[in-house]
Amino acid sequence: MLTIWGRLNSHNVKKVAWFAVELGLEFQRIDVGGKFGMEADYLAKNPNALIPTIEDGKVVLWESNAILRYLAAEYGGSRWWPSDPAERAIADRWMDWQTGYADAQRDAFIQHVRKPETERNPAQVSAAVERSAAQLAIMERYLNETPWLSGTGFGIGDIPMGVYAYTWFSLPIDRPAFPAVQDWYARIRERPGFAEQVGIPLS
Repeated sequence: MLTIWGRLNSHNVKKVAWFAVELGLEFQRIDVGGKFGMEADYLAKNPNALIPTIEDGKVVLWESNAILRYLAAEYGGSRWWPSDPAERAIADRWMDWQTGYADAQRDAFIQHVRKPETERNPAQVSAAVERSAAQLAIMERYLNETPWLSGTGFGIGDIPMGVYAYTWFSLPIDRPAFPAVQDWYARIRERPGFAEQVGIPLS
């Protein structure tokens, strides 16, 4: 059975748990990180002291997007891991792009979710929203031309940004309008496992 280590209020853990549901995999998730801490046996698996980490048979793997690629290649077949490198790269690029978006959005999340209201810095939130919007304008342009980040169908390229879109649309912030992104996100929310593994209260 696939084991996923990591608390579910982590963006990166959500990605992996959601994709496991999409693939129909049986898995167990073990809370690690944050208030749950990290034991020595976990750090032996992942010396970076980050989450998630998976164990799948003899495979122990960390880095969430690498885990998604592994699961797609191992269990997804051509539906999730196309044999054509060019087709596969369409989704793959958005997985790497998401890491830059995460940096842009981080301060808005931390200030609103992880800090008490009395300690929030409105200037940091405003700057993060501006940076995020600049990134989302790129995504808007792409989604005006194709329905999914992975191309003509939903794929692993949509999962990382699907998780971050949930945060973007859940934060109590003033958001510029991105109609194509919002339409894409509405379809994302209908995916198997999204409500259970991603759409939980931000914490």
